[in-house]
Amino acid sequence: MAFEPPRRLVRALGETAPAGDDWLARLPGIAERAVARRELTVERVQVPGGRSSLVVLVRQADGTPAVLKLAPPRARPESERAALAHWGGRGAVQLLASDADDSAEGVLLLERLHPDVSVRSLPEAKALLEAAGTLRRLWVEPPADHVFETVAERTGRQAVAMRAGAERDLEVAALVDAALAARDDLLVAPPEERLLHGTFRQSKVLAGERLPWLAVGPDPVVGENAFDLARLVRDRVEDLIASPAGASITRRRIKRLAESLEVDQERLRGWTLFRAVESGVRAVRVGRPRDGELLLEFAGWL
Repeated sequence: MAFEPPRRLVRALGETAPAGDDWLARLPGIAERAVARRELTVERVQVPGGRSSLVVLVRQADGTPAVLKLAPPRARPESERAALAHWGGRGAVQLLASDADDSAEGVLLLERLHPDVSVRSLPEAKALLEAAGTLRRLWVEPPADHVFETVAERTGRQAVAMRAGAERDLEVAALVDAALAARDDLLVAPPEERLLHGTFRQSKVLAGERLPWLAVGPDPVVGENAFDLARLVRDRVEDLIASPAGASITRRRIKRLAESLEVDQERLRGWTLFRAVESGVRAVRVGRPRDGELLLEFAGWL
């Protein structure tokens, strides 16, 4: 199988690649072995695809359509595999098969959804409704012996990078201070502990056959529901920033989502602030200043 990884993937991985990382160079060999091992027929690489993995549309030996997903270790494919197995298709794409070789090389064989049709294609109000309904199905008790990262652990790592970003750019220091203070308060007494998608947004919900909409691409984490919902609040942030009523729309969105999913409104606002500032500081750090500016302006409304 000969192919070139999509430019979007190459660019995104280049932003975060540690020194000496050669996963992209090894990717063709990993893909060829996975295809041969499962006797798959390749249809095409999904373009533009995601920012952390290669997605290939394939057919299994019996003709059943499927998706072959290949991800580098830093994208935590084993965590994704464990979460999909635990959900068992409830609200999320189905994991079709898994073996030791798949685990060793970051390979996932998944149910084929409609890769070009996401909830984001719907009108905004309908998209939020469908996305929220999908998210609710994912919030389940984690396995008793789980090894998933916790919200406290993940945000602790992020907090270190945020502090460093604030030291380099004094203009964002006040926002970083507010975000870190909110995190400290929120971690004192979380109301529940659930298995969360971790990076949930409208584009992560695709049209399916078993159910109208199913989530894909989790970076699972264990913690409170409000943390997961916070990323959905800022969906279509570029439209919010462009609107003269963006700040008031955001406040109404927080209220509506909190009420519909029975999440405390202030906790949702706090995690939305933290996650927006974290993403904004990170975008600036990796060379996407425009994205960073949008996110930090959005965070300022909170």
